[in-house]
This record gives sequence, C-alpha cells and structure tokens, in this order.
Amino acid sequence: MLLSRLQKLTFFGLAMTALILSGCSQQEQKATTEESKTTKDAEVETAAAGPNPFFETWDTPFGAPPFAKIHMDHYMPAFERAMKEHKAEIDAITNTDADPTFKDPNFENTIAKMELSGEALRSVSRVFFNLASTESNDEMQALQSKISPMLSRHSNDILFNQALFNRIKKVHETRNESGLNAEQIRLAERVYNDYVRAGAALDDAKREELATINERIATLTTTFGQNQLNDTRAWSLVLEESDLDGLPQAVRDAAASQAKLRDMPGKYVITLNRSSVEPFLQYSTRRDLRKKAFDGWALRGDNGNEFDNNKVVEEIVQLRVKRAKLLGYKHHSDLVLSNTMAETPEAAMNLLKKVWEPAIKQAAKEKAWLKEQMAKDGIDHELEAHDWRFYAEKVRKEKFELDQGEIAQYFELNNMIEAKFYVAKQLFGLTFEERNDIPVYNEVVRVWEVKDAEGNSVGLFYGDYYARSTKRTGAWMSSFRVQQKLAGNVKPLIINNMNLNKPAEGEPTLMSYSDAVTLFHEFGHALHGLLSDVTYPTLAGTNTPRDWVEFPAQLYEHFITQPQMLKKFALHYKTGEQIPDALIQRIKDASTFNQGFATVEYTASALVDMAYHRMTEVQDIDVRAFEDKILKEYNKPDEIIMRHRSTHFGHIFAGGYHSAYYAYMWSEILDSDGFDAFLETKDIFDKETADRLYKYIFSRGDSLNYLDAYKSFRGRAPTTDALLRNRGFAVN
Repeated sequence: MLLSRLQKLTFFGLAMTALILSGCSQQEQKATTEESKTTKDAEVETAAAGPNPFFETWDTPFGAPPFAKIHMDHYMPAFERAMKEHKAEIDAITNTDADPTFKDPNFENTIAKMELSGEALRSVSRVFFNLASTESNDEMQALQSKISPMLSRHSNDILFNQALFNRIKKVHETRNESGLNAEQIRLAERVYNDYVRAGAALDDAKREELATINERIATLTTTFGQNQLNDTRAWSLVLEESDLDGLPQAVRDAAASQAKLRDMPGKYVITLNRSSVEPFLQYSTRRDLRKKAFDGWALRGDNGNEFDNNKVVEEIVQLRVKRAKLLGYKHHSDLVLSNTMAETPEAAMNLLKKVWEPAIKQAAKEKAWLKEQMAKDGIDHELEAHDWRFYAEKVRKEKFELDQGEIAQYFELNNMIEAKFYVAKQLFGLTFEERNDIPVYNEVVRVWEVKDAEGNSVGLFYGDYYARSTKRTGAWMSSFRVQQKLAGNVKPLIINNMNLNKPAEGEPTLMSYSDAVTLFHEFGHALHGLLSDVTYPTLAGTNTPRDWVEFPAQLYEHFITQPQMLKKFALHYKTGEQIPDALIQRIKDASTFNQGFATVEYTASALVDMAYHRMTEVQDIDVRAFEDKILKEYNKPDEIIMRHRSTHFGHIFAGGYHSAYYAYMWSEILDSDGFDAFLETKDIFDKETADRLYKYIFSRGDSLNYLDAYKSFRGRAPTTDALLRNRGFAVN
C-alpha cells in the first residue's frame, strides 16, 4: 500500500496532502519572496537547535534529506515559514497588478506556476510525515496533532481562493483551444475537477462550514492513527519456555529478541505486529494463549482505554456525510469514486458482491476440512475465529505436505531483495548500487542508487524492512521526492517500509512466502514512483486513484511466484541449495488453499467501508453493532472476522482508502489479467510485453486515461476470469 497519511485527499497538489506527494526537489529554484523573510522567521530559526536544515539547500548526494541534522524543534518553524512562502507564491499568481503578464490566465502563468509553488512545504512535510510513521514518539505525536489542523487551514485557504479558482476555471474552459499538449490538458482537467470537488465553487458560507469540517477531520484522522499505533504497542503477550509448544524455532527466536528489547531475559514476547502474532496463531498449540493473542489483534483501538477509537470513527463518518452533502453529493462514496476507474459506488459494490458469493462457498468447504482435522485430533469444541489459522496450518501440512516453517528457510531477505532487483533489470533494464553515503534516519535503513540501462541515474530507493515499537504496522511505499521535469530533471527518492522481525545479531532474516510476495508488492509501488516519466508533479508516479495505483504493485507480485524465479533466488539459508522442485509444486498446489477465508476477511472489510461511506444522513454509530449488522446481511461466517475491524482500520480512518478499500480487488482484476499477457508469450520477461508495461503503465503516472492505458498495454479490456481462477473460484 501507499503511505496513506500522505495521500488523504486527491485534491490538486496545492492541497497540503497532495503537496507532499507532488514534488519539486531541493535542487529546484525556490520562489522565495522578500515578504516571507520576516523578523519572526529569523527569531524562530534562532530558537531552534542550531541552523534549521529546512532553511538551507541540502548539499547531500541527490539532495537527500540530511536526517542527522534535523531535530524535533526544527519542524514547527519550518512548517510556519513554508506555509508563509507558499501563500506568497499563490498570491503572486493572483496579484495581476504586481505583474501584468499574469493579467490573462493561461496554463503557464496559472497551472504551471501552481505546480512550482510550495516546494519548501513539500520538503518539510515529506520528512515529517514519513518519520511520524516510522520513528514516532510522544513529542512527535504531540507536534503532529498541532501541525495537522494548521495544514488543513492552509490547504483550505488555497483551495477556497476565489481569484485562483477563477483563473483555473478560465484555463479549463479554454484548454482545447490553447495549443496545450495532452499532458497539459489532462492536468488542467484534473486541477479544475479537484478544486470543484474540494468545494471551490461553493458560496462563502458553505466554504466556511466546509473548512471547519476539513480541519476537524484532519485532527480526528491524526488522533485515530496515533491511537492505533499506541494501542498496538501497549499490548504484548509474555511467555515462558513452557508456553512455546508448537512454535517453530524462528518464531521462538523472534519472541526471544522482543523480550530482550524489553529487558526480560529468559522470557518470550509476542507483539501485535503481523509478523509476530500471525505465526503464533498458526503454530501455538495453546488454545488459551491463541485466544489472548487473537483478541489483542482484533480489539486494537476497541479496549475502552485512552486509545479507544470508537468515538473517533463515529465522528469521522458523520463529518464525511456532512461534507458530501455540502458538496452536492449523495454520500461520501459518490464524492470519492467520481474520480476513479470504478466511477460509481454501484460498480465497486457489484465487484465485491461478485466475489463474495464464491468466497463464502469456498470458505464453507475450508471450514469442513478444518472440522475434519479437529475430529482427527479428538477435538470436540466449535471452530472459532482464534482456531482458524491453527487448523488451517495443520490441514495445509496434511493436504499439501507444506510446512510454512520449512518454506521460510528458503526465503532470506537479502536473496529476496536481489530477486526483486533482478526482475526490475529483466523488465526495465534497471540496476541497483547500494550507497553508504546517503543519510538515513535509522541505522537499519538501506539505500540504493537506481540506474537505467544506459547507466543514467534514475533516483534513490530506500529500504526500511524491520519492525520496531516506533513504527506503525503493515507495509507501504512512500517518497521523499517525486519525479518531474518542470523544474529540471528531478530524480525521485522512494522508500519501502515493512515490519519483518529483526533476527538476533549475525542471524539471517527469514520470511514467509507471504512476506516475500508483500516485498515484491511494495517494490512494484516503488518502481511506479521511480520509473515515472512525466513533466508535472501532480501527475507523477503513484498520484493516481486507488483502484489504479494498486495494479502495478499487484502485478509485480506475480514474478516471485514463478518457478524460474524461485529456483534462482529461493535458496536455503544454511546450505545455499535451491528450493526443491517438489516444494515449488506443493506451493503451487496450495496457492488457492484458504482463499475462501482470505477473500471473506478482505471483502468483509471492504463491505463495511462502503456501508459507512454510503450513509446519506448523519446518524449515531455503535461501531460493533454496525459491523455486525452489515455483515449479518451478507451471511458472513462467524469463524472469520474482518481483516481490519473499524477501530484499527487505518486505511479508511487514518489514510486515503476511505470508500476505496475495494481498490485492491479491482486492481486484482487488472493484475491477474495483465500478468496473463506475459504467460501467454511463454516468457515472463518477454521484451515486447515489458516495453508496453513500461510505456503505458509504470512510466505514465496519471497522464493517461486508465482504461485506455490498460487497453494499450493488454490489447483489450480486462476480464475477471484470471482473478477468479487465481483464487480457485469457478469461472462462469
């Protein structure tokens, strides 16, 4: 996934959250005005810990952030000064008396100038919000709570600037008669539509009300994310040696490492990071402890404590209902999906329903297999949610002779990093050179310079692969700078984050097959950012709707599942022997096992997301009762819960996937059908297919119509056949 906190809105790049993702570089010329260089700025700089790095040009390689020089008290002065600079840059566009050449609005003096504005704000925002997700602490959270509403007010001031909107409207009205190229026309359309959807066309009273709502939502989404992180890291399950029955050695070692970090020698600790709790639920023979771990996982943000998110969820949903009404939409889903591939909530719901029924049937078959296994084991209690993973693992071993612990021995992190780089070279001619001279914010972060087939530098790729208490859960891609050509040949700085268990000193990092797929997924996002080749930052890289942006990432996953890749890179961590053909075949045979479960838990979350955001009236919400009511209507099995319950559903309440969690399934139609384009050639690295993939997908950002781009790559529109086949469901 993408770092959602940086993408909460898709409003044009001058809305703050889009600014973070659109990007001018530190190497660009700053449009700093004399008005911004006030005495107050000098005073706040002096108050900070030494010279403020955000007030200086970074002399690091690639103009990368100089993390060691950045301190907590640099951020607020930098945000304040950057917002002031940005306002001055926007005022310069609308102040036609100061510059007569701006009197008649055109693309260059309006849209292009807007694209260049706000560079200083992008710079500090990208650093701050990236680190807020990876190096969080009480001081940073307190600062984030102050900054978020400030940024919302700043964003509102720009989005609701009527002089600016009138210029945008004029450019939009004349776009087809002004000699603009296709990318410029698309940008003019996107800017205008985003401003209208943001409320720029409302009257003064409604804009004022909308600004208040936006500011409150910004505060609440920040609170939600902080509560989610704090409640997650507040929980742990401390075990004795006698509690470890059934756990593979790798899981024991990871638990021992967690205990060591907590200064608890001789103990073992399970945390709510997925890489810790999920293997415990798969392997622990202690049903009582599995229930404790499962409840901890399921009840994040729903414990009635200081980090409880129930009221936060309720208020966010209510405010989104009000905002949609103000903007003239039936509900929030109509607002969000009006600028996506799906286009309407009905189209998204039709997909979810189409997948739901076969998933329910498959889950019923899987439940029967699990019950059979329980009977063999002499177990007579009912199958419950905290039992599913444990018995599914036992069935997997028996049916397919597949042991996840055995598989992990062939998936070592460095080999998998080499594997994902190898695919990028075969498809796109890229090479990766590790750089030790690039500043990092944590010693575990690694950095590579990316070069194209001619040896030209493409950008930097950062990898932050390990879990820690300061880091939010999950895996994601983000950026410190995005590609663009408007202010010169600006190189992207892209980062992937994961939450693998850090091994003991000197030990290899082993991962599950699922983690290896996730590694490839996030690198697919990274390549989408690195290979971007557009002029304007608002259209660059991953700045696309959710149901398109997941397509390149999910397509990239397929490569690590292919036998030739596994035989080359899935090497035993001790012996170096390649993974046996028989094990590859068993992995393939088991690839659709438990897909009923996986599809139900995912789709349940997506259905609840859509239910929240298709509300047409403000209403009181009891979160648990709401979830139960919606999922009862769809006959969800009791033994399977939502993948993300509402109180920790950061995708939709702290990020940019609200009314868009369906996007993973929508994109799966594209990636399943799209990867078939390679399979049909009998060569997973077929050059012609790879060239089309680059030309129409990875390099184009948001510069093409999405369906047209897909058809140009695939030669036709997508079908759902490959998706259903890959999940083991019947194809009609």
